[in-house]
Amino acid sequence: MDAFTRVEGVVCPLDRGDVDTDQIIPKQFLKRLGRTGFADALFYDWRFGEGGAPRADFVLNQPRYSGASILVAGANFGCGSSREHAVWALRDMGFAVVLAPGFADIFASNALANGLLAARLDEPALAALAGRVEATPGYTATVDLGTQRVRGSDGFEAGLSVDPETRRRLLEGLDDIGLILQHEAAIRRYEATHWPR
Repeated sequence: MDAFTRVEGVVCPLDRGDVDTDQIIPKQFLKRLGRTGFADALFYDWRFGEGGAPRADFVLNQPRYSGASILVAGANFGCGSSREHAVWALRDMGFAVVLAPGFADIFASNALANGLLAARLDEPALAALAGRVEATPGYTATVDLGTQRVRGSDGFEAGLSVDPETRRRLLEGLDDIGLILQHEAAIRRYEATHWPR
């Protein structure tokens, strides 16, 4: 996993709370074996109508949010089933950060395992940021994990809340395998003595 330090990019507002993983990636798209190829299925039922026609009123179909890398969402983001595909779809669409007042535990774990920063932003700051994003086409922000701050292109600034262990692992680029390999010398010592015993 690549180390995560900071992301600067277009911000996309998703003004919905309790967004569950079934909406992030509907069940019919879970047949793929790899972690890529899910961008077209992200929020499929909200993005597309009858016959697969894009819904013009959904944020991801609006040109002003094209190429967004920061998603601003409501509370309890990623609730529902434990499907890791939800994180894969967000990453595949280009999102590196999701800012919300809170996240479902399993979604947060899946985000960490896949290098997606799920950072908590309190509701007043989130509302202020979302309002600025909606008022300014092409609004950009920088999310800095080192300082735990989000800074908007117009001077907006707020602190982020990130679990200390999550922060450390993302800054060091440690997925689950990388975390285990930090103990490689001890593992090799154990293996060298275990089999002869």
